[in-house]
Amino acid sequence: MVSRKQKKLYRYVEEGSILKIRSYLRKHPGLNVNFTLRKGRTLLHTACALCDDAMVHILLKHGAEPLLQDHRGNTALHIAARQATRKGHRVYEDLVVLLKKYCPAALEVTNRDGKTPCDLLQWIKRTQSSCGMAASNEGGRDGGERDPTEVEREWHWKIFQECQDEFQESFGQYDEDFCRADSEPENFDNWADRIAREYNRKHKRDQPISSTAKAAEEQQREKEQQEFQKRLEQEHRQYQEQSLRQHQELCSSKKQWYEYQCATVFSASATEQLRYHNIPWPCLKGGVEDMVAIILHGIDSSDTTEYKRYLRRQQALWHPDKFIQRCGPRLYEADRQQILDTVTALSQTLNKLAGSVK
Repeated sequence: MVSRKQKKLYRYVEEGSILKIRSYLRKHPGLNVNFTLRKGRTLLHTACALCDDAMVHILLKHGAEPLLQDHRGNTALHIAARQATRKGHRVYEDLVVLLKKYCPAALEVTNRDGKTPCDLLQWIKRTQSSCGMAASNEGGRDGGERDPTEVEREWHWKIFQECQDEFQESFGQYDEDFCRADSEPENFDNWADRIAREYNRKHKRDQPISSTAKAAEEQQREKEQQEFQKRLEQEHRQYQEQSLRQHQELCSSKKQWYEYQCATVFSASATEQLRYHNIPWPCLKGGVEDMVAIILHGIDSSDTTEYKRYLRRQQALWHPDKFIQRCGPRLYEADRQQILDTVTALSQTLNKLAGSVK
């Protein structure tokens, strides 16, 4: 039994829609093209009857069988041979030569009348032989050149194939049928249910909205707005908490690095030369206020005694005179003034902060 896909493919063959056939066979690569139609004919029989060599080439490429016979025992080559006897050498060269090259065994298949394609092509062979003699004589004079008509035909065929491939790659589909899967035909019950659903939906949409429904809709909208606002506020609080937590972690890591660098750089055994970036600043890329914030990070200012003791240690650490005694000979001369200016500013800020503590 012929499927819907095969019927559609047959319709495209009858229409001569080369691009649609090519696209449809690409979409359904496993589709059988050797199904039988009216009077036992196949798609290949139909394409030969239409004298469409491009369609024959596509069907052969997708598995069409040239040896299948119709109800009279004719193969596709029989059909092509009859068309060649009626329409001349052009059909012979386009169809018969193509099928002979693809399936030489088809030349010896006998139909119910006892004739093979070779029998049907006798007159063409005689004409070809005479033409061949003339061509050989002409070739002897011209150096064996090919017939310009044949060369031009092969050239046009190659151009046609390349244009088809380029168009297929660029645009993909050629018919809206290929943009979606084939759907089953809708029966009466499904059609009636669909119409009823559409009618009820339209009827509800057209009904006037009562004041109660409007009030309920307004309350629902207000409730959704409140929930949305609460969700925004909650997300904002979470963002602030996360930002504060990240800031605290960053300050803690900077404070630990500052204390470690102070113990290393200011130790009595350290002898390496110090440039500006080698000084254990609490915050290398920040200002004096940022440095003081890192120094005081984690210190409880409510404990006045411990707070003052910690400030005195930092004042002694960054006092300009003591800093010069400790690190003066090791300072890199090009950075010396910048280092001392920063030490002085940091010391003054610490002294001012210590003076404000009561």
